[in-house]
Amino acid sequence: MLPKSTQPNKPVTYWNKNSRKKMTRDLILEEPLSIRVQGKPYSVVLRTPGDELPHVIGFSLAEGIIDSPDDYTSIAFCDGDDTNVVTITLKPARVKKVSQHLDRRGFISQTSCGLCGKELVKELYQFIEPLTDNVILDIEKAYRCLEKLTGLQPLRRSTRAAHAAVLFSSDFQILSIAEDVGRHNALDKAIGKVMLEGRLDKTSLLILSSRVSYELVQKAARARIPVIVAASRPTALALDLAQKLNITIATQSKGDGLYIFCGEQRLKV
Repeated sequence: MLPKSTQPNKPVTYWNKNSRKKMTRDLILEEPLSIRVQGKPYSVVLRTPGDELPHVIGFSLAEGIIDSPDDYTSIAFCDGDDTNVVTITLKPARVKKVSQHLDRRGFISQTSCGLCGKELVKELYQFIEPLTDNVILDIEKAYRCLEKLTGLQPLRRSTRAAHAAVLFSSDFQILSIAEDVGRHNALDKAIGKVMLEGRLDKTSLLILSSRVSYELVQKAARARIPVIVAASRPTALALDLAQKLNITIATQSKGDGLYIFCGEQRLKV
């Protein structure tokens, strides 16, 4: 039962070569979320309702608004009855540190901006340090985590329209799961959950239901997640950024296996 995330029993027509009949199906919801920093509008994203506060925490980390829970004093809905507007209030020292970034918001806003190409990778690389090689994972166990993904997606089973992001520790314990109509939203929510719980530093593996796009690599890098295993292949731009930031990317191949695109040193055979 997912009342906030679905609109149930919508009428549809089912057609095949032999018949046509009426039935109902659940649809995934999509609504705008207004994110405010210090009470001022910062960004609006389209997302699946639910997990709004973790979503904004993950988004704020990815954007460089915060680096840790010590950077903000509060996060709350602007109106108790309205979950579509969330404001995060930063500590004075953090406001001073990111004031220039806030003034030119959208400069590296990956959720809804139109920036792309080599210049974007170059600009992101200036803001994010490459990851270290201090994590080594069993490749077969990492692959099994990808195989389990469908079973961890109740919203997808209901609507056939949701993406998922699942975070694992180095010993393959699930740390958080999130689903959303947007793959980037799902990742923000998953990262926000572990950050709110103080367990972000335990995250070693990210499993994605989607292709690996550059904004997902950027979000993983901001959260210092070294290994990404996904259902679909990376874009060329995502691979370029992952190589520069020393992030491992592997994706599902035909049959039982993975294509490893970069960071092979972290996956133990």
